[in-house]
Amino acid sequence: MPQTPPRQTSASVACPLLGGLSPGSGREGRRSDADTYLRLILVSGKTKDFMFSPDDSANDIAKHVFDNWPVDWEEERVSSPSILRLIFQGRFLHGNVTLRALKLPPGRTTVMHLVARETLPEPNSNGQRNRDKSTESSCCLLL
Repeated sequence: MPQTPPRQTSASVACPLLGGLSPGSGREGRRSDADTYLRLILVSGKTKDFMFSPDDSANDIAKHVFDNWPVDWEEERVSSPSILRLIFQGRFLHGNVTLRALKLPPGRTTVMHLVARETLPEPNSNGQRNRDKSTESSCCLLL
């Protein structure tokens, strides 16, 4: 009777997508405590692990993911890397923000969401919208 091989997850195998390092770095596919590991989650719930340099920006990550789009994400494929957006701790990351600037723990996996969105909300748009809807006065009366 043939035996079924044990099921492996993307975190337990040498994933061909681990290699989001800058081109020519020569470290693609090898884990290092100095690298930053991201587990990207799509709206559909599908996930994939990637490895990046701490100096990679959100734009670098979006371009790498677009250029190495996972086969099991084909249904969610987008037309351009420019519409891929990263969400970390509930906030959209702007394109020039590096992983180092986020102070992510090196050598550990950090979870981020990856969504398709044409534009990012303005940094204070939510707060401004709440102020505009307010009908109460914010001044106080001193007696």
